[in-house]
Amino acid sequence: MDRWAKCFFFFFWLPWLLTLTACEGETPRSVNLADRVTLPEADQYSARQELRLSIGSIITPEQGYVYYQQIVDYLSERLDLAITVVDPGNYRKLNTMLKNGEVDVAFVCSGPYVEGRETFGLELLAAPVVNGEAAYYSNLIVPASSSAKSLADLQGKSFAFTDPQSNTGYLVPHSQLARLGYTPESFFSSFSYTYAHDRSIHAVAEGLVDGAAVDSLIWDYLSAADPKLQERVRVVERFGPFAIPPVVAAPHVPLELREKFRQALLTMHQDPQGQTILQGMHIDRFTPIDDDAYESIRQMLNTIGQEKP
Repeated sequence: MDRWAKCFFFFFWLPWLLTLTACEGETPRSVNLADRVTLPEADQYSARQELRLSIGSIITPEQGYVYYQQIVDYLSERLDLAITVVDPGNYRKLNTMLKNGEVDVAFVCSGPYVEGRETFGLELLAAPVVNGEAAYYSNLIVPASSSAKSLADLQGKSFAFTDPQSNTGYLVPHSQLARLGYTPESFFSSFSYTYAHDRSIHAVAEGLVDGAAVDSLIWDYLSAADPKLQERVRVVERFGPFAIPPVVAAPHVPLELREKFRQALLTMHQDPQGQTILQGMHIDRFTPIDDDAYESIRQMLNTIGQEKP
């Protein structure tokens, strides 16, 4: 979502993310971020500062990508930046690119933010506020026909995680299993990675797996957009709340540019065009957020010993 998952719903940091309501006015043009290309070396960009942006975690699903293209266009215009969108493909690679200076600013999942903060100094810029809070949950879902009522009931069953570094789609269920004295390998008959929360939801709906853990914001978005989905999938447990996927800057980004980007996000809801984009993404506004908000995620990483599959 996440093209890969939402911890990006969050957010953008996903639902850090699928359309509940349509924005009034002009119909958004359809844009597939997978079709992005590198900006040409043209004279029109010669006097503009360039910025490499990655949408590594989203709080709306693939149906909502049009709004992410709009937010890129909005920020490019407001900041007078030539923004290139970079798609690393997974959270681990995104953190590597942020560390190596290949990506400047990113919408990331909460788990990768914590790891990036600890290992190479990722900087928080802002966090989305959804339904009045900068928080989200991990929803444990099963097919509607399943008799399961909790994670414990899925022992010996098949399971879908999102990304190995996803908070809601991996760290949360993994830490819950650790509390029960199990690992994914010892508990499930099989498990796989979908690299997107909406894909995990559809895998459960189609009966491809017996359960999955998904970003509550993505679930809320999808289930509201398609009420029939609730006839095929049930939420049996809800873990959280956790600090929402944030927008971050790599440590190499100059302080002045970081502050300009932060202010553009924090004031976006005050601008009619920005407000329209946010409404389409089901974001109230962006807000400052402190690193301490992510302490529960650090504790989960400690619980599972930062184990990677």
